[in-house]
Amino acid sequence: MTDHKTGTREEWLAARLELLEAEKALTRRSDELALLRQELPWVRIDKEYRFETDDGTASLAGLFGGRSQLIIYHFMFGPDYKAGCPSCSAIADGFDGSVVHLANHDVTLCAVSQAPLAKLRAYKQRMGWSFPWASSFDSDFNYDFRVTHSNEEWQSGAVEYNFRSMNVRTSQSGEELPFLNQIASTVGTDWPTYRQQGPGVSAFALEDGVVYHTYSAYERGVDGIWGMYQWLDRAPLGRNENEAGFWWRRHDEYAGQ
Repeated sequence: MTDHKTGTREEWLAARLELLEAEKALTRRSDELALLRQELPWVRIDKEYRFETDDGTASLAGLFGGRSQLIIYHFMFGPDYKAGCPSCSAIADGFDGSVVHLANHDVTLCAVSQAPLAKLRAYKQRMGWSFPWASSFDSDFNYDFRVTHSNEEWQSGAVEYNFRSMNVRTSQSGEELPFLNQIASTVGTDWPTYRQQGPGVSAFALEDGVVYHTYSAYERGVDGIWGMYQWLDRAPLGRNENEAGFWWRRHDEYAGQ
């Protein structure tokens, strides 16, 4: 017998209609936020970034692939990682199939990571993905867009992430919280190395040969593109993570796969 509240079909319908109004309000607000994103001022990028891609060395403008819009997913895969971050991998599972649709709507979706291209290629093949993935190895790109922080920054006691300075002087360590070492072990490294990378998404526009930065989001700002959570939010028990901990895995690591 369930402990959850139960009711008649009529009671369910009345509650559902009330919820529908709240969902419609959220949808309208989401539309308003989308417009506000588009209204942000564009920032011209004059710095020359170089990336390694399957087609050779490319500039930031070259990542557009002949289109006028570029969305970059900042995938957590540092040079010392043995594999990509499981969370980023789950997100990539969700957007891999969208790339072709976006490409036919003048938007290139590309992942960028700091790991060398050979590592990205091998992991991409393992995961069965087809989206373009560029390496920013030997580039300032990840640092400038605040998704990679040096060990010196962490040791200084503060890092800039998600548009604020984060005090990490009392930050958890792998020694204090074994759970953190468990997370780091999923990419084959230790916590200090793992934590130098962070997830995010950035958007760019290309006009008359000039690249502009238009938008970035970090932390829960990428929730909306984490596809599995959109499904879980509609499941009977929701995300149901109170006691589950780090429950997700790479899609080839679940039992029976």
